[in-house]
Amino acid sequence: MNTHPLSQFKYCPRCGKHTFVARNVKANHCESCGFVYYFNPSSACALIVTDEQDRLLVAIRANDPARGSYDLPGGFVDLHETVEEAAIRELYEETGIDLNASEIQAQIITPLHYLFSEPNIYPYSGFEVHTTDLIFHVKMKDLSPYVGKGRDDVSELLLIPIAELNPKDFGLESISKVITKVSRQPDLLK
Repeated sequence: MNTHPLSQFKYCPRCGKHTFVARNVKANHCESCGFVYYFNPSSACALIVTDEQDRLLVAIRANDPARGSYDLPGGFVDLHETVEEAAIRELYEETGIDLNASEIQAQIITPLHYLFSEPNIYPYSGFEVHTTDLIFHVKMKDLSPYVGKGRDDVSELLLIPIAELNPKDFGLESISKVITKVSRQPDLLK
């Protein structure tokens, strides 16, 4: 696709008239009612979950886009939710790991913390959703109980040594870039 996301919006979301036109590269405006809409990215998160043997918990995508490819646990931030809350929720939904549970907290070596961000374009329902993916890291003692069947939109969970990761196995461009960055800068996960 690679068209500007606002080009798909023809009607003003405020008055409904077909006078919603480009104002500049960042915004559309309605020539009828004056409404201005700036298109900003959606927030999303991804988690780098490692163990004390320097292995990464890898999700296999159950759905398109990039069905069957490697991914990191994560997803969109819901309304009225912090990115940290979304990271904890998505990790639980996709892996069963509840970072708030006392038995899990006893397994944490390095608590959940923010690393960096990556811009992304996520194709969904024929629309390019522009996102800013915020990347978090948590290190746990043992992830082997979570290997196998994934949950939610994850078909399977794997443990792969970080040194053996291939960014090309990760189907989403932003996550592939994350894996490249982590592979080149292993101190990020210390």
